[in-house]
Amino acid sequence: MAAGPLSAQDAAAAIAAATTKAASGTPVEQKPSEAPADAAPDTAAVDTQALLVESRKIVDSLTAQAADKDVEDFRLAEFKVQADDLVTRVEQATAKTRQRLEQIKGRFAQLGEPPKDGQPPEAAVVTEERNRLLAERNELNAVTAEAAQVVGAAKALSGKITEQRRRLFSETLLKYTDLSAAVFVDAGQAFTAEVHAFNAAVSGWIGFAWKFKKLQLLSAIFLSICAALLFLAGGYRLFGRMINRDLSVENPPYITRLSFAFWSLIVQTASLTAFLIATFFFLVSFNVLRPDVAPIIVAFFGFVWVVFFVARLSGLLFAPQHPNWRLAHVSNRGGRWLYWLVLGMAVINGLDYMLSAISEALNSPVVLTIVKSLIASVLVGLILIGMSFLRPNLAESKDPDEAGRPWARGIPLLMRTMGLSLIFAVLTGYVGLARFASTQFVLTGAMVVTMYIGILSGKAVGKQGSFANTVVGQHFAKRFNLGEVALDQIGLAAGLGIYAVALLFGVPMILLTWGFQIQDIQSAAYRLFTQISIGSINISLVGILGGILLFLLGYIGTNWAQRWIDRNVMARSQVDAGVRNSVKTGIGYLGIGLAVVVGVSAAGIDLSSLALVASALSVGIGFGLQNIVSNFVSGLILLVERPFKVGDHVVTGTTEGIVKRISVRATEIETFRKQSIIVPNSDLINAAVGNWTHRNRIQRSEVPVSVSYDADPKRVIALLLELTAAVPEILRNPEPHVEFLRFGASSLDFELRFHLADMNDGLTVRNNLRAEILKRFRAEGIEMPYPHQDVNIRGTVLTRLEPSASRSPEKASQTDKHDEGEDASPKPA
Repeated sequence: MAAGPLSAQDAAAAIAAATTKAASGTPVEQKPSEAPADAAPDTAAVDTQALLVESRKIVDSLTAQAADKDVEDFRLAEFKVQADDLVTRVEQATAKTRQRLEQIKGRFAQLGEPPKDGQPPEAAVVTEERNRLLAERNELNAVTAEAAQVVGAAKALSGKITEQRRRLFSETLLKYTDLSAAVFVDAGQAFTAEVHAFNAAVSGWIGFAWKFKKLQLLSAIFLSICAALLFLAGGYRLFGRMINRDLSVENPPYITRLSFAFWSLIVQTASLTAFLIATFFFLVSFNVLRPDVAPIIVAFFGFVWVVFFVARLSGLLFAPQHPNWRLAHVSNRGGRWLYWLVLGMAVINGLDYMLSAISEALNSPVVLTIVKSLIASVLVGLILIGMSFLRPNLAESKDPDEAGRPWARGIPLLMRTMGLSLIFAVLTGYVGLARFASTQFVLTGAMVVTMYIGILSGKAVGKQGSFANTVVGQHFAKRFNLGEVALDQIGLAAGLGIYAVALLFGVPMILLTWGFQIQDIQSAAYRLFTQISIGSINISLVGILGGILLFLLGYIGTNWAQRWIDRNVMARSQVDAGVRNSVKTGIGYLGIGLAVVVGVSAAGIDLSSLALVASALSVGIGFGLQNIVSNFVSGLILLVERPFKVGDHVVTGTTEGIVKRISVRATEIETFRKQSIIVPNSDLINAAVGNWTHRNRIQRSEVPVSVSYDADPKRVIALLLELTAAVPEILRNPEPHVEFLRFGASSLDFELRFHLADMNDGLTVRNNLRAEILKRFRAEGIEMPYPHQDVNIRGTVLTRLEPSASRSPEKASQTDKHDEGEDASPKPA
């Protein structure tokens, strides 16, 4: 290569620069009716060509670096990430090129077919534009083909790197080592030389740092301690109620023990991680570390982290000193043995990797690393076999001080099988495989147990009614005055959050222990959240979450705008309640519609792709959804035309009441017996609806009055009008009046008619007016009669009833009255 291999940083910078240049020069799509759509016809091709030139250089550079036999796995992971990123960038650029091709295709459609032989020639300017577009199309097609070649080469490189990494991993695990006495002799000699080299390197670095870099060294340590204390204090501040335990409690709830174990482990491990990372960062930043000592410090920090994590997890799980806070159901003796054996396996594995890193940093012979891993794997296998003979399970009496019971059936056999497998792999020469397996027993097991504790904790917190009994739930209930339902919902959300924390903490750590690099995890996470391919559909979780967030913001903003306009604009303008409701509802529909459009667009869903769904939906509307659409359109008509509004007194069919709410599908009417009637909007549009308060709230009321035939009708009319004049709620215009209705069977019938300004006062006014009328008529001596009849029965009726005993009383009474000539006609009182 003439230009030489590019570094990772140079490659990324070249890709970004070329892609930015291509994006800035993309022509803007124009309407067919406008001028020619290509103000700069060759811009897309030129810029894409520049990107392809840079991309080819990067592919060649990455291919050359990946072909190196001594390349390490983490470097191959970086190369793969760069190759995949290159594919994405080139595909984005070619997408813009294809967009330009579509514009040219549309322009050709406008120009039409060129004239054939014998037809009149076209204008020169049209011919010139046609030739120019044809040349540009050919150039863009060539660029697209070249881009496809670059993408193919980058994808092939990515696949080759993946296969190369898989082969390296397999060779490392399945590498055979011929174990002989000479191997151990050579390892002993190499170990002696390594000890002297290690002492010389570390003591020389410490002496140099203390003598010449004392201030920088102390500053780095001080800042690292501050970073750890910051994490620790923040963790106790946020989760203090969950990571503090009262050792005096004899039997704390299981949910409390789970929460304490999970959150104390997470907070303390995060604090230690912050301290170790900050220490290394400040030592490097202050130029205290030497290149030959830096790998040793990193290995030592890794050893400290692994031992601390496993020791803390084992202490929380088996709790040898605090059996009342123990998570595992084991006896005191079993808990102590398990704690120390698990910690021993962690120390052995940690020492194995730390000593291997030291040997690599000091350029010690490979045979020394092999022997160290051999000893570590055999020790771990012996510990597993020894653990299988324990009797750790809690006694049947549940007394932790009593002797425990054996493991559950199958567990001892599994432990012995794993231990013997490690020893057998070492004895047969597959030390790398044994070392990898022993590491997974410790680290992967610790991570799985941590995740399991977190999942159990989330399950316990999310259980119905559990969160309200926790300290945090009681604090929330007291602080925010929350009820059981709200606390239960918070507990469900908290449980899901704990699930997420457990998975986000455990899964990446397990992947790292299984040989994945950080770049692999980052790339997988990026693809997971930005591009999930299902057939030809690409889904972006980040885009979907962003769309949901924008929709929620739009929904909240719409509600705020509704309340603000209703309270500050409508209320101050003294607008009618119905108008306020219509405006409020319209703003709600408009705001939510815009929020849906913005959210769907932000989620990356092409609205034009919904055309097929819309056409299918239109067919469904024609068959099954026509009533829903009819009600929706009717609701819009009701809000705009406003034949009635919220608060009106309406009568429709058999329903009479007050309109409480006009929604998109139906209208809610509350009867005077407080029953809510949901009436479809289309029924209100297509049927007759009586509205007592359509124009105003004035209502005519009537009070019927009956007096005896002895009363003076004019006096009655005068008294009624006099009583009406004393009521302030009764309007004077229209004027109240009394109607002399009829000569009744037992009375003279009148009707007092008057108008009220507010129909809601009708019931009270009529009741009070009736009471006053009765009182005044009694004072004036005017009698209000009730219907009655005078019935005269002759003595012979009894004789006539005797032969009619078999008849029904009603028929017998009617027959006797007719036969005897009874006068049953009503008479006036």
